[in-house]
Amino acid sequence: MAVAQRMYARALFEAARDEGRLEKVAADLGALAGAIEEVPDLRSFLRNPEVEPAGKASVLEEIATGADELVRNFVRLVAEKGRAGELPDMSRELEALVAREEDRLAVELTTAYELSDKEARSIVGAIEKASGRTVEATRTVDPDLIGGIVLKVGSFLADGSVRGRLERLRRELATAR
Repeated sequence: MAVAQRMYARALFEAARDEGRLEKVAADLGALAGAIEEVPDLRSFLRNPEVEPAGKASVLEEIATGADELVRNFVRLVAEKGRAGELPDMSRELEALVAREEDRLAVELTTAYELSDKEARSIVGAIEKASGRTVEATRTVDPDLIGGIVLKVGSFLADGSVRGRLERLRRELATAR
């Protein structure tokens, strides 16, 4: 993520926290970012360098009509600075800041087969114990893993899958002399 995106997200985070509206601001910006990502024409419009920033600001203001005032002002500023296409990244960074503030840890848990609720709770419990934070886990199934688990926390990836182990062994054998 670019430094500018982090700076914008941090500024919005601090303003929302100071106003006591962190949850509402993060939800509203997240909804707007979701719309941008789900509508290809809107995403293309906002990323088009030939469209004037004022035009992008106008469209975003219309879309964000019911959003918190901080979000509306933020969106206008970001668009006027020529960074409207970066709003989804700023929203993700804001969500990470909010999670850190609330001592939450977002974890992606990928397994070769569907875990039972008991198994998932056991894994999440172990992560919570090790991290000292509340864990919000999303679970996915990837049969290509063969077995084991892949855990992703932010940019950290722990690959304990059979596929991962086989891939590491293949690389070791290919580089061994």
